[in-house]
Amino acid sequence: MKFVNIGFGNTVCTDRIIAVVSPESAPIKRLVIDGKAAGTVIDVSCGRKTRSVLITDCGNIILSALQCETVSARFNGADDSSGDESEL
Repeated sequence: MKFVNIGFGNTVCTDRIIAVVSPESAPIKRLVIDGKAAGTVIDVSCGRKTRSVLITDCGNIILSALQCETVSARFNGADDSSGDESEL
């Protein structure tokens, strides 16, 4: 199993992530609202603006303060500085 930092010291297993999407579109906003009502949303943005939404295979929705591009780069191994939070 490989874990990737998604901001503020929080990590997620890469095998469980289905998609990394922007929170700006209406369908994703509805998905997050419905997930909050169902109790399946995990907010790891620490009070910051949500900049990416990670959707897992078990139905959980993870909200992160990192840009989608940053999270994707970390999943692909392009950014090995997983402990570096300077971009936040």
